[in-house]
Amino acid sequence: MKSPALAPSLLSADFSSLEKAIKQIEEKNGQVVHIDVMDGQFVPEITYGQPVIRSIRKLTKLPFDVHLMVNFPEDQIKSFADAGADWIDFHLEATNHPHRVIQMIHDCGKKAGVAINPGTPVSALSELLESADIILIMTVNPGWGGQKIIPSCVKKVVELKKIREEKGYNYLIEVDGGVNAETLSSVKDAGADVIVSGSAFFNDTLNWR
Repeated sequence: MKSPALAPSLLSADFSSLEKAIKQIEEKNGQVVHIDVMDGQFVPEITYGQPVIRSIRKLTKLPFDVHLMVNFPEDQIKSFADAGADWIDFHLEATNHPHRVIQMIHDCGKKAGVAINPGTPVSALSELLESADIILIMTVNPGWGGQKIIPSCVKKVVELKKIREEKGYNYLIEVDGGVNAETLSSVKDAGADVIVSGSAFFNDTLNWR
């Protein structure tokens, strides 16, 4: 996988034509399909679940990065793995047992990602960085697309990159929220390995290189 990898978010796609959206991702050099699962509790909106993921899995060989914006993600891991997720990201703020959730994801043979909201510091991840495969930095408050990036959150990428180099860890650093033609360079320069873009990608204004 080339770094940084583009991971377009289906949250900003036309839900009535997900097959077309996936073809767009393939044609425009997307390397990962980012799928936002919302439960109406951890975040206000409800999107889609396992049946939708299962139905679109056959449409592409690109990895599915399933971002669980749900409470008690430990109750959902196996079913999303079975539905076709390759990466499963859960929120640190949504569970009391993050180590256990990482192990559950690994037991399913999938990559484990830990996501943090804008108000959560990198220091809260200190006991998880060695075992996580992905750290997902939310650069907007989760729940809906089209928001403006919170610049201070980009500094977390720099901090995580420094920790990775010092400790010899192997996690990927992923950024999600507010990435468009104006903010893309700042996220790239900070050192993100995976960049999620929704509205700008599907509006064809991202200018990805």
